[in-house]
Amino acid sequence: MVMFKKVKTFLMAFSEPEKVYCSGEKVVGRVLVEVAEVTRVSAVKVLACGVAKVNWAKGPQQCRQEMEYLRFEDVLTLEEQPTGEDGDGSVILRPGNKYEYKFGFELPQGPLGTTFKGKYGCVDYWVKAFLERPSFPTQEVKKRFEVMDPVDVNTPELLSPVAAKKEKKVSCMFIPDGRVSVSAQIDRKGFCEGDEICINADFENTCSRIVVPKAAIVAKHTYLANGQTKVFTQKLSCVRGNHIISGMSESWRGKTIRVKKLKPSILGCNILRVEYFLQIYVSVPGSKKIILELPLVIGSRSGIGSRSSSMASQTSSEMSWVDLNLPDAPEAPPCYLDIVPEDHRLESPTTPLLDDSESFDSPIFMYAPEFKFMPPPTYTEVRSGAELRGGVP
Repeated sequence: MVMFKKVKTFLMAFSEPEKVYCSGEKVVGRVLVEVAEVTRVSAVKVLACGVAKVNWAKGPQQCRQEMEYLRFEDVLTLEEQPTGEDGDGSVILRPGNKYEYKFGFELPQGPLGTTFKGKYGCVDYWVKAFLERPSFPTQEVKKRFEVMDPVDVNTPELLSPVAAKKEKKVSCMFIPDGRVSVSAQIDRKGFCEGDEICINADFENTCSRIVVPKAAIVAKHTYLANGQTKVFTQKLSCVRGNHIISGMSESWRGKTIRVKKLKPSILGCNILRVEYFLQIYVSVPGSKKIILELPLVIGSRSGIGSRSSSMASQTSSEMSWVDLNLPDAPEAPPCYLDIVPEDHRLESPTTPLLDDSESFDSPIFMYAPEFKFMPPPTYTEVRSGAELRGGVP
């Protein structure tokens, strides 16, 4: 009977464990080995793989498909190789020592599938290390890493507005009962996590029922295998408007819905697609919903820079004071009334301030007429110490 020689430590670590990699970047790591007794090791190998897989059952048939993005194999060596006596390339590892095998490889250039895990498929990247010893089972250790295929949302196509409209005739017992119409537009197609989608929409209800307008971000996962297609949709976030009674209409101007933490769109994979839509729909009692779908592309935050064209313009206007050139000669600061817009000036120094109060008749308010702040003296004026103490200069 062969005794099993115990390996005390056999693990793998990446040099940048939290890093999300992109195409062309180098993945570097090491394999650590410690033994509890003298052990002969034939080889330490690594295998790195990146693959998209889809799998689901359709009756007795299993629909499966794979697409490979990465495959790398290598045999690792120690920097100071403690070779064995047989000259077969094996090494002798001794207890009390820590042995480190380093590895590194570059991800392929070009599009890579973003790491993803869905209901019927995934895109997965991992490195597996193998410890081979004569007459003993091979030990394995596996570690995953994340890959991101950057999606730039600042292209002209994704910065263009998207709009749609739809109308539905409503009937009751085959008797016409008016119609419900909806039209909507968003200012662009590409967004990133944390962005606000600004919705402009018009709803009209001429039927006898009360309808409710809503909007939602919807994810659509499409899986393809063996000539079959599987689609999975999921509503991620939702906002709603007011009830619209018969003969009335409603308009949304700048109604927003936030893009929460989402995986970027996956559009370049042949067997798996991740798409997003903004659904604007109206719930009609006793009838099907009226649904508008405006396509969205969710981009990656890293490497993109600005979140949106509107954010970019806002950032350019918010300049830091350190970027401004100071004048050569000191000047008096501007008057309060010159720099504060009229609608933001203090009308009265009231305390406390109540947001919902529109009248100052309550005794808790002290109302004073509008007053003006005088500008402070210019920087060139100098006051003597006597003036500051209230004396005569």
